[in-house]
Amino acid sequence: MKEYTDEELAELLDQDIFRTISATADELGLECYVVGGYVRDIFLERPSDDIDCVVVSPDKSIKSPGIEVAKLLKKKLGRRAYLSVFKNFGTAQVKMNDLEVEFVGARRESYQRDSRKPIVEDGTLEDDQNRRDFTINAMAICLNHDRFGELVDPFGGLDDLWDGIIRTPLDPDITFSDDPLRMLRCIRFATRLNFYIDDETFDALERNAGRIKIISAERINEELNKTLMTKTPSRGFVDLQRCGLLRLILPEVADLDIVEERNGKAHKNNFYHTLEVLDNVAKCTESTLLPVYSSLYLRWAALLHDIGKTRSKRWDNLQGWTFHSHDHIGGRMVPKIFNRMKLPQDQKMKYVQLLVDMHMRPIAIADNEVTDSAVRRLVNDAGDYIDDLMILCEADITSKNQVRKQRFRDNYTLVREKIEDLKQRDFKRLLQPCIDGNEIMQMFNLKPSREVGELKQYLKDAVLDNRVENEREPLMVLLKGKAQEMGLLPA
Repeated sequence: MKEYTDEELAELLDQDIFRTISATADELGLECYVVGGYVRDIFLERPSDDIDCVVVSPDKSIKSPGIEVAKLLKKKLGRRAYLSVFKNFGTAQVKMNDLEVEFVGARRESYQRDSRKPIVEDGTLEDDQNRRDFTINAMAICLNHDRFGELVDPFGGLDDLWDGIIRTPLDPDITFSDDPLRMLRCIRFATRLNFYIDDETFDALERNAGRIKIISAERINEELNKTLMTKTPSRGFVDLQRCGLLRLILPEVADLDIVEERNGKAHKNNFYHTLEVLDNVAKCTESTLLPVYSSLYLRWAALLHDIGKTRSKRWDNLQGWTFHSHDHIGGRMVPKIFNRMKLPQDQKMKYVQLLVDMHMRPIAIADNEVTDSAVRRLVNDAGDYIDDLMILCEADITSKNQVRKQRFRDNYTLVREKIEDLKQRDFKRLLQPCIDGNEIMQMFNLKPSREVGELKQYLKDAVLDNRVENEREPLMVLLKGKAQEMGLLPA
């Protein structure tokens, strides 16, 4: 964080693009300001290539002043720039190399109770700053020649940047009720910037949480994904839970936030355990261990990996609290959640489902003797996702017992070594029996059936357990013996 005088801001903005915008606005007799995230990131010393500009027509003589500035700017920049105009929204965008500059006329907004789509009117710079979501996003820097570099900060956004505070410019109840998506943006910004949400603003989150129901699943997902992709996503999900939004968006995760005790035995809080695993995955995916479907969907797998525990929880007088088969129950829940939330229904969903369904397998192996047979089965079932599964499972080691924790880590190292050994020996070729289902059907005059599946699995198990080489002759002996046992061949 660094503070600048207006003169220093003018020096920072002394670039061809801003000087050209300045000359363009002056030529049209319009006021022009760079606003929002670009201004915020100047003070946070963060790079940004997306520039938002607000254009004001002082005498209201020019309609859609943002579009007019963009058109003339395109002419000045020539062929190296590309112009896109969105008349219905009164906005225009100019792209040049890696820069994107968006222009919009200053506007005043009002909302109806059942919609986040505003009624828009032409307005002043003050009107435009009033409609901004947070004080740190409401700062503006003038680009006109006479005031070039002048900061306009009516709500103390600069002070809030220094203090690390997220706060709305106006009444937060009105801000969040008008556009409930701002509640998720509030939490996302606090998480990404490692800021705290102002008490009055947070209270308004709690009061207005129910308004999130008017927001589409797609827009909710966009904000959740951005929160998941922060350095420490747990911060955001704690705030989502505290204000009541998580229960409305992802009740399966919110329901994990409970601890029950019986006969002096209590289970851990699986919500906070989940967030610890999520942070561990986030830390790991910042390294060179890149998952198959980007770190986003591995983080989704971490967030959902224990959702089956609520439904599987049972009390046993001898063992205490148990969560048997929570992995498989959670795996079956994933498609329904992805469908409800309008998340991808393609291989990305199947990827998350498989990781949730299998996340106990490496733990079970690491907790016992690490045998070749168990690792072969794991590699075969996880396929191309084996490395990602191992990342998730190692992130799932959150035991407070340091001896147990180290034993898991040591055994995981052994599991990884065996996995690498199998990879080097081309495990796909080795683990698929050389006698397939079509040949089995021809040999025994069968149609696709349970018997065919049983014979295939019998041969596959024999190879996985290393009871026989994956060669035709020994497999054929086993196959005929099993078929005779099943009554498919005469004794």
